Amino acid sequence: MKKILMIGYNFHPEPTGIGKYSGEMISWLAKNGYDCTVLTSYPYYPYWKVQEPYRSDRFWYKTEYYDIDKVKEGGKLKVIRCPQYVPANPTGLKRMILDLTFLLTAGLKLLQFIFTQKFDTVIAIAPSFQFGLLGVLYKKLRNAKFFYHIQDLQIEAARDLRMIKSEKILKGLFSLEKYILNQADYISSISEGMIQRIRHKANKDVLLFPNWADINFFYPVQDKSALKVEFGFKPTDTIILYSGAMGEKQGLEAILYAAKELSTMEGVKFLICGSGPYKEKLQSLSGSLNLTNVIFYPLQPIEKFNQFLNTADIHLIIQKANASDLVMPSKLTNVLAVGGLALITANRGSGLYELVNKYKMGLLVDAENQAALTEGIKLAISDNNEKHCQNARLYAERYLSREIIMTSFEDSVIGREELAEAYALC
Repeated sequence: MKKILMIGYNFHPEPTGIGKYSGEMISWLAKNGYDCTVLTSYPYYPYWKVQEPYRSDRFWYKTEYYDIDKVKEGGKLKVIRCPQYVPANPTGLKRMILDLTFLLTAGLKLLQFIFTQKFDTVIAIAPSFQFGLLGVLYKKLRNAKFFYHIQDLQIEAARDLRMIKSEKILKGLFSLEKYILNQADYISSISEGMIQRIRHKANKDVLLFPNWADINFFYPVQDKSALKVEFGFKPTDTIILYSGAMGEKQGLEAILYAAKELSTMEGVKFLICGSGPYKEKLQSLSGSLNLTNVIFYPLQPIEKFNQFLNTADIHLIIQKANASDLVMPSKLTNVLAVGGLALITANRGSGLYELVNKYKMGLLVDAENQAALTEGIKLAISDNNEKHCQNARLYAERYLSREIIMTSFEDSVIGREELAEAYALC
């Protein structure tokens, strides 16, 4: 039975983002017969505060054992949570401290593993990119395969968003990342645009390992009017929804300025749902603009989330221009699964633009262009976009099924190891 170690500070039960996908990934592997161990932290994202029932444990290590409804015999899942600093208001410096504290506490636990446990494969999840150092260390000392999965090009994002301005620091970080890439046996990322950038840096093959959607749990609901009433709206209201994390890379202020421009359109409601460090700033800006057509919602419970997404007539996927190749917004996968009409800010030539345009599964407007966003919303309201919605669901069924993606991952990475072992025995 293969033994797998995953390292990354975002993990289940975080409801959104990287933690959601890392949790579902390792659960699938355990369910399919792998002995899995996870080095992670306590759940804090997107609230930037350690969540209950973990708060009292957050200053020391905690080990959890999960029962897995296995398809194949032998699967196990053990989660070791490591303490780390979690800033309530994350700045660039505070995020660096967050990364370094987890690197230290997870590194101490990894040193114990070096002497006590033998894993066949170690998976490091970036961000933070330097967690790959832990993968390199274990690989060198215990002869394991090192798999480096990149969810976000963190250094480029910090540079382009001016979170790190020093050229010397950036040069040092890129050199460190280059070392990790050179040592990795397998590298993967979540979009073609990111893969092209990583391949250029790594000078080696990079696997496509996209984020997925649970296409059985998230699906189109035909009677949107009844759902709107259920959530407190009129059946004739036009619901424009942003649902997801609220951070600097999205540029969410644009939603409020669009709402201001469209405030005279009767029955048009803007919903902003989620949590994050910029939510209070957005609420303050909404108040200063005297917006009555904007409603802020907390993150919705998972059992209601499919219905909530289906209430929306338009889903806003907002990003800054320099982020559209650096991240593939995880919120988009569920929008596609429900057959939602996505209005996406992405510039021509970016990976996100090319993907959406190729499959005609959403509307595209220029990023960081307020007039284009406002006009795009107007057109989305007035036009018949049923074909885009049908294409969105079809794309999710063909390409975003977790079972299809994880089976491909198993064949591409773990299967290659087994094949190499078989050749070695010949």
